[in-house]
Amino acid sequence: MKPTILVLGGGIGGISTARELSRKIGNEDGINLARILVFEKEKSSLYAPSLTWMMVGKREEKQVYGDLSDVELGGIEVIHGEIQSIDPENRAVISNGTEYRGDYTVISLGTKLTDIYNLSRYGHNFYTPAGASSFYEDLQQFEGGEIAVVVSSLPHKSPVAPYEAALLIDDFIREKEIRQKTGITLYTPETGPMDFASEEISGKVRRLMEEKEIHYKPEHTLITAEKNSLTFSRPENKNVKAAFDLLAFTPKHTAPDLIREAGLTGTSGWVEVDEQTLQTTHDNVFAIGDIISLPVGDGKTLPKAGVFAQYQADTVAHNIARMLRGKQPNKMFEPKGSYILDQGDKASKVDGDFNAEELKIKTSSMIRHWEKVLTEKAWFLKNF
Repeated sequence: MKPTILVLGGGIGGISTARELSRKIGNEDGINLARILVFEKEKSSLYAPSLTWMMVGKREEKQVYGDLSDVELGGIEVIHGEIQSIDPENRAVISNGTEYRGDYTVISLGTKLTDIYNLSRYGHNFYTPAGASSFYEDLQQFEGGEIAVVVSSLPHKSPVAPYEAALLIDDFIREKEIRQKTGITLYTPETGPMDFASEEISGKVRRLMEEKEIHYKPEHTLITAEKNSLTFSRPENKNVKAAFDLLAFTPKHTAPDLIREAGLTGTSGWVEVDEQTLQTTHDNVFAIGDIISLPVGDGKTLPKAGVFAQYQADTVAHNIARMLRGKQPNKMFEPKGSYILDQGDKASKVDGDFNAEELKIKTSSMIRHWEKVLTEKAWFLKNF
């Protein structure tokens, strides 16, 4: 029988894994050396980095999705439906009542997004297409007042997204010529902007927001919410209230229940993997993307971002392809990557080695903005 690889999740990490596996194994249409089964409950795959553009009307919902039927090439099959259970010991999955067993399993199920403090009653979860779209609807009608961008809890994926959201909202409001009548405030439990990076980078992002007159409130941990009002706790044990007229928020992120029930989470609450091979504690079972906790640098963890999921997918696919040929795995994951922080017509770029903390921020320019646009286009052209 042909070897079978189970890929759990049809997001950026899962699609990248399946595509790289097909290529590295040597699958072709009609000549498939292995079966690659992708399990995904949805019929389409979301490109989450575009959601901040959707918040300000630069993208429509149909532009942020890829049709998963387009992925079914080179031995890749998509199994649609909910996964009921995972048995990592036997590399088995039950979906739609049917059990599937594989020689290898790659878990890329992302995070569970949960509304806390009833925030969806008062604002918009911009980590979903529905929330990003509804925020834009309200933003179009907005004529002035207080706009709040709130990080409701840590950790969360796409750590640049709240900062990008605030900057893009500022750009939209300026084009609408109501900036003088509008206050924009970003509230976060972090000690500084993108505190996974260096103090230099954090400081530059802070100054960028100051230049745009965006109020930045670090060390603000949300504790309650009500209509037009938020309450935060502060390090000095003093609670502060903040009023808003329009709210965008990040949801709470946790590992999916399915992963916890399978006993795959560690003390971090996330799947803990070998830092180089990304293998879990179970033989031939790997995990990548937002679902994992990966230590880097000085007691920090690798940010949860699609760019790292793609690099991790390449590492895992390379090593599985070698093992299928009876060879030893020889590729190690290196936490190198980049973030682009878009501001409308310009963007900044943070890149480097996250393990060695050799990170740099490149100044805002139109070239960086178009680099992000081209990255989005390349994703869809390559995969769908």
